Amino acid sequence: MDTPITGSRDAGGASAGPQLGQAAFERVQSMIYRHAGIALKPGKVQMVHSRLLRRLRALHIDSFDRYLDQLERGGSDSAEWQEFVNALTTNLTSFFREQYHFPTLTRHLQSLRKPGPVRIWCAAASTGEEPYSIAITAADALGRPGGEVQILATDIDTRVLDAAQRGVYPLDAVERLDTSMLKRHFLRGKGANDGFVRVSQALRQLVTFRQLNLLEPTWPMRDRFDAIFCRNVLIYFDKPTQMRVVQRLAACLAPGGLLFVGHSENFTQMRDCVELTGKTVYRAARPSPVPP
Repeated sequence: MDTPITGSRDAGGASAGPQLGQAAFERVQSMIYRHAGIALKPGKVQMVHSRLLRRLRALHIDSFDRYLDQLERGGSDSAEWQEFVNALTTNLTSFFREQYHFPTLTRHLQSLRKPGPVRIWCAAASTGEEPYSIAITAADALGRPGGEVQILATDIDTRVLDAAQRGVYPLDAVERLDTSMLKRHFLRGKGANDGFVRVSQALRQLVTFRQLNLLEPTWPMRDRFDAIFCRNVLIYFDKPTQMRVVQRLAACLAPGGLLFVGHSENFTQMRDCVELTGKTVYRAARPSPVPP
């Protein structure tokens, strides 16, 4: 039975639901690590409690232990596993976040001399701001027809992908973009949609959204990418998992392709795999075989 560690209470001071005990929290740590590679820190007890409590209420389950038992009995392919992952993933994003990467991307794309489409992979699409920022940069840098720029945007969280595909955002999400960019790439809502913008159809056509767990034993992509964005994801993995994922990402780069990572992610210890070429921008250290 769960030993109380944390507990939310309603205004009257009564317990607002089942408590998350240490044993149950450690089970959650183990399960999310095995399934998604996320290393939950001990200080995340309250976060886990509040997020998973919503699932317990939705399923009318009165104990975290019972919920986890049910999850394990259902097998790793059950729909509730996706809800479990969705609940525990963190999605913090914005348009042109870590802005210094985008001039680098512009220069890189303009330097490419290759037949066929430019291919870019955004490996942490979240609610879409990052892949659409990449699409805006590519469209403005290349001035090419849509079919010549292909952007794959993946995420483990299916809920954020649904939002990303809609491409609808409140006005304050784009308030820092310049007026000319807004006019080129966004439509302003009217009537019931007043206060919102939508990414233009031309831009949305550049991006394909797919669900993908980076820990899956095989990835479905076969073509290599001219650029890969995997920013502020690897910080949630432990070092061995980071190394495995970075090796696989490097193997997915086309010759001369760039890997963009988050501002706090440093892989200089992986010099046999990737080499630093700019501010948190890497190239494959040597040609890598296409991963299985």
